[in-house]
Amino acid sequence: MKRPLLPFLSLLFLFSCTPEEPSTPPLQPQDFEDRSMEVEVETGTPAHPRPPQYVSSPPVPEVVTFAGDTIPLHRHDVREALEYELVVNTFFHSHTMTILKEVERWRPLIEKTLHDNLVPVDFLYLAVAESELDNNAVSFAGAMGMWQFMKSTAEEYDLEVDRSVDMRRDPKLATEAATKYLREAYVEFNDWPLVAASYNRGMRGIKELLEEQQVDNFFDLHLNKETARYVYRIIALKLILENPEAYGYFLKPEEKYKPYTFTTIVVDEDIDNLVDFAKRHHTTYKELRILNPWFNNTSKYELEIPRNKAYELRLPLVMADSLQE
Repeated sequence: MKRPLLPFLSLLFLFSCTPEEPSTPPLQPQDFEDRSMEVEVETGTPAHPRPPQYVSSPPVPEVVTFAGDTIPLHRHDVREALEYELVVNTFFHSHTMTILKEVERWRPLIEKTLHDNLVPVDFLYLAVAESELDNNAVSFAGAMGMWQFMKSTAEEYDLEVDRSVDMRRDPKLATEAATKYLREAYVEFNDWPLVAASYNRGMRGIKELLEEQQVDNFFDLHLNKETARYVYRIIALKLILENPEAYGYFLKPEEKYKPYTFTTIVVDEDIDNLVDFAKRHHTTYKELRILNPWFNNTSKYELEIPRNKAYELRLPLVMADSLQE
């Protein structure tokens, strides 16, 4: 009986398709770093041309803290969640670079307000996560300002919102209101990561979930994706903004925006024409709007002030002499 040829032919085909061992080892990252300028003698072309980009995973420090609490990075779910936000925000180049420039403008005001109200200064990064420190930021749901207050919540914390003014856009008053909320939430939860989560989900929502799941801390709590990511994003932003060089961002001190310098006056009567008001004080309407983003009814260039009320108005610091006249 003749042996079939099919097994023999199959074996022969397999041997003919087996790839040869490479004559040189595969390239490693250091090849691009150390040998990128080597050239072939015969062709004059780079032996190991540098790739278009060399992307690596952003570093996760061995110890990470937030508001005095050590983040349990030994848990794979915690580490991976933080690493995800580090990847997203490290490579969100235009936004992250803008934040790095902007953060020093507002850091002194926010950190002092937080400190004076016994709130950890790490909550600066909550404002970064909320709005990228934009006083005029508006969410799809109608939240407004650097701290993204909804109108109803703003009124609970004494932020005036009406036809003439929207104090959600005032950096000083909105920061003071935010610290009041944060303190109240800490009294409720006695846990700063839960306080941060409640800023996104609400105190009632977090309290109900803690009771339903019978846990007492953020890291054991199963949350909706938005709130879970929210807290890790705050922590990731803290890591990047406090050590930007470790994440590939290099800015000279002069490239960071300086805090605004201004003087304040108290106004208790209507200003019928803000353009004329600015000119009288040797500035411009544009400068007034930059320093006082809480102006609301500006289409008519006027500021209405209710009876028995007064507003603090900021003017460029160079105007101090003219105000003495």
